[in-house]
Amino acid sequence: MKQTLQLRLGQQITMTPQLQQAIRLLQLSTLELQVEVQQALETNIMLEAIDHEFEEEETPSENKENSPEITPSDEEENFNYNEEEPALEPLANIPDELAVDSNWEEVYETAPGQSNYNEEFEGKELMGQNDLAPSLQEHLRWQLELTPFSEVDKIIALTIIDSLDENGYLYASLEDILESLGEGHTIELDEVEMVLHRLQNFDPIGVAARNLSECLLIQLKQLDPETPYLRETRRLVSQYLDLLGDHDYAQLSKRLKLDKDQLREVIKLVQSLNPRPAAHLDNAQVPYVTPDVFVRKEKGQWRVDLNPDNLPKLRINSNYANLVPLAKTEQDNSMLKHHLQEARWFLKSLKSRHDTLLKVARCIVKRQIAFLEYGEEAMRPLVLHDIAEELEMHESTISRVTTQKYIHTPRGIFELKFFFSSCVGTQSGGECSAIAIRALIRKLIAAENVSKPLSDSKIAKILSERGINVARRTVAKYREAMVIPPSNERKRLG
Repeated sequence: MKQTLQLRLGQQITMTPQLQQAIRLLQLSTLELQVEVQQALETNIMLEAIDHEFEEEETPSENKENSPEITPSDEEENFNYNEEEPALEPLANIPDELAVDSNWEEVYETAPGQSNYNEEFEGKELMGQNDLAPSLQEHLRWQLELTPFSEVDKIIALTIIDSLDENGYLYASLEDILESLGEGHTIELDEVEMVLHRLQNFDPIGVAARNLSECLLIQLKQLDPETPYLRETRRLVSQYLDLLGDHDYAQLSKRLKLDKDQLREVIKLVQSLNPRPAAHLDNAQVPYVTPDVFVRKEKGQWRVDLNPDNLPKLRINSNYANLVPLAKTEQDNSMLKHHLQEARWFLKSLKSRHDTLLKVARCIVKRQIAFLEYGEEAMRPLVLHDIAEELEMHESTISRVTTQKYIHTPRGIFELKFFFSSCVGTQSGGECSAIAIRALIRKLIAAENVSKPLSDSKIAKILSERGINVARRTVAKYREAMVIPPSNERKRLG
């Protein structure tokens, strides 16, 4: 085949390095942004943090007089970003933007000391991440060391402890425990069971039980013998727990020979017990959320401001910037120019991130004022396209800026994505938000007769009478999403 040269014309979209950096910063959470800012401070000599102890800087929250309120026609910005740069004539030859088909290294050499974020921080843990509560096994081993056990019994106890699940239950049989100890120990099955009973008296009460009935019986043994209906409760837990799970109160009343009021007291005592005794020892981390945006009502108007504590306080270091024209070698001059240009781009990307976040938050609040005033039942349908069209942005940008960004409202802290939901048609031709429908379902269930709970079909019928067309399977889907059991499991004694 003969090789030839061909010339073709075409259009191709290529993002500049500056745009790539702005998009990357836009999708970072607050914690990830703080790490990114710290990385930039450590690798770029032209950047410095502003120390507020020695100089006063105006923050968006302090400039209350100039901060506009949310009105239907409000589209102004309310974010003043402090960016101080020295006016340096010799730096005029540094471009504001690189060509679309160029990279950082093609214009400036990579400065020494720079490292990739993923390589630098991969596998590292943040301070305080390991400050967790002791696990169930650690808690039981600590008690084991304080309890007199023989060496053989201690080995049995450790084997049982290691066999417990996260809720504190022992689902392995005693025969399996005995077999796992090996042939080197002359241990009988009765000895394993004796050690198990001793462990069942450890804290938390009910641990090392082999089933739910045994777990509850262990807890009942710790109660005062004079506790009312204790004998009937033990009988229910040991013999009729399945009937209680099926909410068959008629059979329970018949088997236990109790009237309705007496059975209610017995069930109340059962409900005071803990079916998952080790749940509070779960060492999973509790996620703490710092809001990115604050919304509050002042003088009848809703105001939206960025959280000043989350805004990086950075600026160009004028001392190092003034060294650029004084560099003695071409290598030093190129390195300083590179740092200065990278610092400018970083500050500009930060400002773009905060401006976009504020614009999107204000647009969301403007459309969801009814939610702020009246709650979830007044939530309006909203999709990404609605915000993107109003702000003349791409939907992917709205998606990035609302992911892992949180807003503090008088009704709680929510992720910005919470305010987006699908819509369901109404009989009047309008639309109702899925969040509002879930709130209505939750309200109907909360007010239902516990002896005759509402079925999914009945809830769908009530919503239809209110003008909201929702199928039974849709009600079931929303109910399951809210972790609400079906009507047969919600049945209680009246």
